[in-house]
Amino acid sequence: MRDVAAHAAVSPMTVSRTLRGDPRVSPEMRERVLAAVEALRYRRNDLARGLRTGRSSGLLGLVITNLSNPFYSELALGVESIASAAGMRVVIGNTGGDLERERLLVDDMASRRVDGIIVVPAGHDHSHLDPDALHGLPVVLATRPPSGLDVDCVVVDDFGGSRRATAALVAQGHRRIGFLGLGRSVWTGAERLRGHCAALEEAGLPVDDALLRSVPADPGAAEAVALELLSRDDPPTALFAANNRNTVGAYRAIAETGSAAALAGFDDVPLADLFAAPIDVVTYDTGEVGRRAAELLLERIEGEEPPAHPRLVTIGTTLKRYRPLGAPHPSGG
Repeated sequence: MRDVAAHAAVSPMTVSRTLRGDPRVSPEMRERVLAAVEALRYRRNDLARGLRTGRSSGLLGLVITNLSNPFYSELALGVESIASAAGMRVVIGNTGGDLERERLLVDDMASRRVDGIIVVPAGHDHSHLDPDALHGLPVVLATRPPSGLDVDCVVVDDFGGSRRATAALVAQGHRRIGFLGLGRSVWTGAERLRGHCAALEEAGLPVDDALLRSVPADPGAAEAVALELLSRDDPPTALFAANNRNTVGAYRAIAETGSAAALAGFDDVPLADLFAAPIDVVTYDTGEVGRRAAELLLERIEGEEPPAHPRLVTIGTTLKRYRPLGAPHPSGG
């Protein structure tokens, strides 16, 4: 700024007032300052300015587990929409599901003076997300509730959605349903498995452990597990995949084997109406997860009186049936 002032032959205060749009700066002086700014290609360092004044950095941190998954891309867009409306920007970090990398990303964002962080936790240990350990930095968790922390959280109705999808398969007459889960050690996976088993028990059906499989959220791995289930002497007549990537893998296995097994999945699947057979999908507004998390975080950052207690927001789900394009509707419509 001093260089701009010297180039324009004005004081640094005049430069500062010009860049703030202060009406006390005359049009002639403003033109001189802006010409100097253009000539020197000056750009204000807002981070340094925030450090000097103690003001907000205008940045929100977002730590997610898998940016290549459309779910997290939509979540990030939801966060960004709320942050942008508030005049803030989002810094995104991807952990790949690695807890140590999550710790490093959170520490790095905190050191860069973000105003708050939204985290999709990679594991059960959330001690590094304690706002007290981060010098009071506001933290909101998304998709998984906190463990040992008093922080706000936004989750999906994983139990209810899984229960509803399994009940729909049972209503179609299926009694042996293969489950391609996410792993019982992850809260999301455990809740979706719990909903699946609850629907079976409510229908008076046994829970067969041989049909319950934990699969990495990967289409290839899900396809291999589904192929193994469908090649059994007593194969399941339906498959329920606990996330969209596993649904794609399960569909590939069904198509490859020519099986007549029905398919249901959790999370919407792009182009599901191009599948050759109907599919039931547990769907919800993924962007709403991000939007609500960002709103909770901004209330902590900007509120004159932040909420005294942690808040839990649950995003509801619905069950949607996709039919192949051109297929007649059962009602004839």
